[in-house]
Amino acid sequence: MTGTWRRLLSWSTIVLVGTACGTPEPPADNVTTIVAKPIERANLDTTCAACKDFYQFANGGWLKATTIPAAYPTWGSFIELSDRNETVLHKILDEASADVASKKAVAGSDRWKVGAFYGACTDTATIDKRGIAPLQPVLDKIAAISSPMTLAASLAALEHDAGLAPWNNGSEQDPKNATVQIAALGQGGLSLPEREYYLKTDSGSTKLRNAFTAHVSRIFQLLGDSASVADVEAKTVLAFETQLAQASKSAVELRDPIANYHKMTLAEVQSLAPRINWMAFYKSQGAPTIPAVDVAQPAYFKALNEMITSVPIADWKTVLRWRAAHETASHLSSAFVNENFKFQQILTGSKELLPRWKRCVRITDARLGELLGQEYVARTFTPEAKARAVKIVETLVDELHARLEHLEWMSQPTKVQALAKLSAFQRKIGYPDQWRDYSTLTIATDDYLGNVLAANQFEVVRNWNKIGQPINRAEWGMTPPTVNAYYNPQLNEIVFPAGILQAPFYDPEADDAVNYGAMGAVIGHEMTHGFDDQGRQYDKNGNLTDWWTKEDAAKYGIEAKKVVDQFDGYTVLDNNTHVKGALTLGENLADFGGLTVAYSAMKRAQGGKVPAPIDGFTAEQRFFLGWAQVWRSIERDAYQRMTISADPHAPSKWRVNGPLGNMPEFQQAWGCKDGDAMVRATALRPRIW
Repeated sequence: MTGTWRRLLSWSTIVLVGTACGTPEPPADNVTTIVAKPIERANLDTTCAACKDFYQFANGGWLKATTIPAAYPTWGSFIELSDRNETVLHKILDEASADVASKKAVAGSDRWKVGAFYGACTDTATIDKRGIAPLQPVLDKIAAISSPMTLAASLAALEHDAGLAPWNNGSEQDPKNATVQIAALGQGGLSLPEREYYLKTDSGSTKLRNAFTAHVSRIFQLLGDSASVADVEAKTVLAFETQLAQASKSAVELRDPIANYHKMTLAEVQSLAPRINWMAFYKSQGAPTIPAVDVAQPAYFKALNEMITSVPIADWKTVLRWRAAHETASHLSSAFVNENFKFQQILTGSKELLPRWKRCVRITDARLGELLGQEYVARTFTPEAKARAVKIVETLVDELHARLEHLEWMSQPTKVQALAKLSAFQRKIGYPDQWRDYSTLTIATDDYLGNVLAANQFEVVRNWNKIGQPINRAEWGMTPPTVNAYYNPQLNEIVFPAGILQAPFYDPEADDAVNYGAMGAVIGHEMTHGFDDQGRQYDKNGNLTDWWTKEDAAKYGIEAKKVVDQFDGYTVLDNNTHVKGALTLGENLADFGGLTVAYSAMKRAQGGKVPAPIDGFTAEQRFFLGWAQVWRSIERDAYQRMTISADPHAPSKWRVNGPLGNMPEFQQAWGCKDGDAMVRATALRPRIW
């Protein structure tokens, strides 16, 4: 079960292309990227007033000149940097793979493992020749299920071997006792991105479900079923997953950490869902003694318990066969890979499959990230770069500390706790101090799916073994090359991988103003996640507990509601598709807080001096240009429609214009007047930081 990290960006970040000042030409299917200096005038659209639509002003030239590569659903600063990082990883893995082939690398060594894993992934001839043979042992176990009793036992075995149980499980730091690692259970089992896809009745949702069942049918045909049988099986899968969706919480409901915490004994879990032998289940996973389980969504498991007997065994076997193929399709033969991509095209709008080497780089990073990451760091992230990044983070933490001390709306009792929490922040910069040990992971040179399952099992074992052990506060949730960052409330930590600590987020050739507006605001974003609507519910030790006075909590809620209402009013693609203010609240609060703190830190660093303008822009103006330009992005319509329902991040246009419209600092820097589109009415502006 995944942790509760609040992330700055995920692959599903939403971006809006159309603007109030004019709409760029539709993106084509090849890329034409401007390699820009820190602030490149060619990237601007000076025909659009900054006070009317700052996103367009700052990025209009780039939006018009840039097209989305055919294999991508989105393109922008984050993806450009990820591409550059992948080029470095590609070189590392090509070299390691060559060393495996030539026997230069010692068999079983770390270098050999990453080279063998990557080499097996790129060996499409062997993968295609084997067909579904690597999946056959899992399919045979499914075929042997004959009753509700054998179903429950088989779910345990299938979860152990291939992660096929229709729920999420693993270990987690107890949200209300941060010193203890316990077991956790949560809803799962859906193939589509979010429960709304199964439940909405509009024509678009119906069309997507029809496309989904056609895709499921084709997967069953690749498994050897006739078209007529496969069509019936596909409808069975949709009906089953619709039942799961009806029992699931929405993306907004999942954001409430208190409502999704239900600590139980194993006996209580057994009473909740008695048709599954939970003691046997955990034993089959290799888990140690289970003292407690956090059942995040009890209603889901009540419904699932009923489905053990109410759903015919034949239907269960059909669903499990689908899950087995669905989970592994991208690791099987070309026929499965291509069919899997065909449906992804409907969801994302991508025109081409990513090159094989890119897909293999990504899976190697995902499964062996701290082996691969060591060489990445050695090549790209010097000790000097780390020291510089550490200094920037320290500066931002100091600034937030100063702002907390002087907040007028927060009372002293709450303020003391807030300052204590900030002082306790664990700061992780670049890469882990302790690298993960992969010595127990066995990799083969000719079994790609086997390697993927072995790597998955390695992580599962490592995860279960945490129960009953001291919390490992040195562990990372992202690999070093990742272009991302996160705040983890249960460890009370801010984490910035080496992958994002590069231009354009931090550029040694840029002036301080641009760097504060880009990387500084990113750092501020993660810090203020500790005090967003979710993060503020955890104390300095990572415990889910209420440390606010009632009066301060009420004040905060009033200001947060202004942000919800603000973003509810923003449209995406058309007037019927709106940003979800409640879903994106945490990220919107962090953007607003991060910008406010970073701007103040920049002014403090100026020491009262007024830097000379550069290219006609003051330092204050370049700060906001730095923020706007790292968020420039274009996306395909299909991808925007998919992500708007489940992504906790607002579209990039509104990540720029939304918080800036609330900042008097922006209004002053650009000389905007009350009533301008980029200036929200004073009564509507949230007052937090």
